[in-house]
Amino acid sequence: ILFVAAFLASIVLNRTIVGRYTFAIGSNEEATKLSGINVNKWIVIIYTIGGLFTGMAGILLTSRLNSAQPALGAGYELEAIAAVIIGGTSLLGGKGSILGTVIGSLIMAVLINGLRIMAIQQEWQTVVVGVVIIIAVYTDSLRRRKDRS
Repeated sequence: ILFVAAFLASIVLNRTIVGRYTFAIGSNEEATKLSGINVNKWIVIIYTIGGLFTGMAGILLTSRLNSAQPALGAGYELEAIAAVIIGGTSLLGGKGSILGTVIGSLIMAVLINGLRIMAIQQEWQTVVVGVVIIIAVYTDSLRRRKDRS
């Protein structure tokens, strides 16, 4: 399911107007407005697509655990953000790829699984994920600085 969703999302981001506008709004919202694109409309569309994928993830998690609880996915946000940043998506927007995000997700899955196998406490797992995010953000800032010079 992951690879099918990643493939479809890659096609949408790289070959459709939705993808172009998503990257344009992420890069520079003001310039996108000035170029005549209805930014508010596209932000609603982008968030709707994000909500659709979030709903799909919730259904998959519920079916995997055979249980539905309101706070079932609490705590996964940090891991998701870490996976996206590790995958090369810039926090400043306008840069990223589905393939990089999938690779970042796999790296995070291996990291979290390894920490759980080593019986590291949950609090320390969160610290490790935070350190990984800091390293990824620092690396991204170095890359951006290098690209500018």
